[in-house]
Parts: sequence; structure tokens; C-alpha cells
Amino acid sequence: MKTKLMVSPSPHIHDAVSTQSIMRDVLIALVPALIASVVIFGFRALVLTAVCIASCMIFEYFTRRILGRSNDVGDLSAAVTGMLLAFNLPVGLPLWMAILGCFFAIVIVKQLFGGIGQNFANPAIAARIFLLLSFSLPMTTWVQVNKVSGATPLAQMALERAGEAQILPNYLEMFLGLRGGCLGETCALALIIGGIYLIARRVITPTIPLAYIGGVAVLALLFGEDPLMHIMSGGCLIGAIFMATDYTTSPVTEKGKVIFGLGCALLTMIIRIFGSYPEGVSYAILLMNIVCPLINKYTRTKPFGGVQ
Repeated sequence: MKTKLMVSPSPHIHDAVSTQSIMRDVLIALVPALIASVVIFGFRALVLTAVCIASCMIFEYFTRRILGRSNDVGDLSAAVTGMLLAFNLPVGLPLWMAILGCFFAIVIVKQLFGGIGQNFANPAIAARIFLLLSFSLPMTTWVQVNKVSGATPLAQMALERAGEAQILPNYLEMFLGLRGGCLGETCALALIIGGIYLIARRVITPTIPLAYIGGVAVLALLFGEDPLMHIMSGGCLIGAIFMATDYTTSPVTEKGKVIFGLGCALLTMIIRIFGSYPEGVSYAILLMNIVCPLINKYTRTKPFGGVQ
């Protein structure tokens, strides 16, 4: 026979979807939030985002060169990490601190564990926590739309629980992002538009975002809090849509995704209500990233005809 039978391992079906195309879609989905941040906080929001993206890509390029690995900086995963990290920072953070966070995200969390697909935690989330623990004051100095430092809605709600009267933003202001907070987390409208785009492009499924956001709403009601304020405050939306859905650090099964999203919601609300820190999204996602392998183990599907 002149025609040889080609034998190769699975997968046998290939399509046009690649890491680069997925990351490009994530970047596109983040553009509305970037535009909103520039409108709300000014031109420095664009500068901070550009510095974080460039730093992450540079760190990834040189780290892979030093480690003798093929350079895949063109897959845009480093750019996504840089943009997400920037969106989790206050707009007034000194640029050198942001660059240090980029180094931690790419070199320590991502590349030292093997690169994309092998990191145990979301690099942007881990870097934000690193910066928060290292530089608490700059990381919690907020700028409102009138350029005056002030508390975030979550901090105001915490003060209300302590018995201090506060004037909270209304729902419309929260929805449009006219409040204090990190530069990419304030505008709920922009984040929802980005989430709808990712779902329409089938980059993510709605399971984790709905489980996370729904869990926060239900728990807020059980704790006697305003569910809409909790959903639109802090990093709930950007965390549920863009960071909890990270392929590497989230479960692969639908059942596992529900458990993961609900776990994130539970930890978020416990930290917000009972913790000394008013925000819990980053810590919640990081902790659930750590238990993700365990979730995958106990929710894996049984092969057809196989034994569980």
C-alpha cells in the first residue's frame, strides 16, 4: 500500500481556536472597562494600564529566554495578565509598584511554575494580594471622580455596620462607575458588556459568573445586606467574569464550576461581613484556585462504560 495509516494521540479534531485568539477576545472584552476607567479617572488610567501590559510582556519574554524556553509572548496571555492587574489597582498607585506587581505575576506565579497552563493561581490575583500586603496604604488610597480621596462603597458599608452613618452612591452611580475603587472594577455596565461578549464568543460559559454573582446576592440577603450594592461594589463583577473563569485555575466540569463559583461567593461574603478587610474577592478566588484540583478530582465525569 502506498497510503500509510497515520496514527497519533488525541485530540483528533482541530479548529481555529488558539490561545492567542482566546486572549485577544479577552482583551477586546476588557476594552469597555478601559474606556470607562479613562473617562472616570482620567488619562493616568490609560498610562497605568499600558505600563502593566508592557511590563508583563517584557518580563515574560526575558524570563523565558533565561529559562531556555520557547518564546510564546505572542499568545497575548501576558498582556491579559497585565491588563487585569492594572484593573485591580488604584489609579494613583506609583508606577514602580505596579511594575513590581507585574514581575511577581509573571516571573514568580506564572513562569517559575512552568508558564501558561501550569500556574496554580491566577497571576493577576496573586500579584494584587502581594501588592496589598506589601504596600497597604498606596493600595487602599482611592480617588473618586471628583479627584478627592475617599472610602469605597464596601468600606462605607462596613462603617455603617459599625454604626456610623454614611452616604452611599445610588444604584445608577454604581452601575456607571461614578465612585471610588480600582480603575477597572467600578463601571458595572462596561464589565457586563465584556462578559456578554465573552459568552457570545464562547470563550467562557456563564456557569461560574452566574454561580458567583448569584451566590453573593443570596448571601447578602441572608446577612441582611443590599445584594445589588454588593454585586456592583468592589471586584465582584470583574472577579466573577474575568478572573474566576481563568481556564488554568478553574474547574473543567460544569458541576465543578458551580461549586467553584459558590465557594468564591461564600468566601467573598464571609470576608466582607466578618473580616477586618472590606473586600474579599481576591482572597476568595485565590483560595478557590488552590482547591480547584480537588474539585476537579471529585466532579470528574465517568467515561462511557467505565467504572467510577
